Amino acid sequence: MEINLVSEGLKFMVLGMLIVFIFLVILVQIMKLQAKIINKYFPEKAPEAAPSSANAAQEAEQEAHHVAAIIAAVTEFRKQS
Repeated sequence: MEINLVSEGLKFMVLGMLIVFIFLVILVQIMKLQAKIINKYFPEKAPEAAPSSANAAQEAEQEAHHVAAIIAAVTEFRKQS
C-alpha cells in the first residue's frame, strides 16, 4: 500500500482552508446579527441641535478675548526673560 504524501498534504490543506472559510462566514453572519440586535435595543441618539448664531457669535468673541489674553501673557513673559 503506497501513500502519496503530496496528495494527502493537498487534501489536508484544502480541508483546513474550507474549515477556516466556513468559520469566517459564520463569524461574519453572527456579527451582522449582533449589530442588528444592538441597533434594535440600543438605537443611536439623534444629534443635538446646533447652537444658535447669536450664541456662536458670543462664543467666538469670548475665544478672541482668551487668545488676546494668552498673547499678552506670553509677551510679558518674554520681556521678563
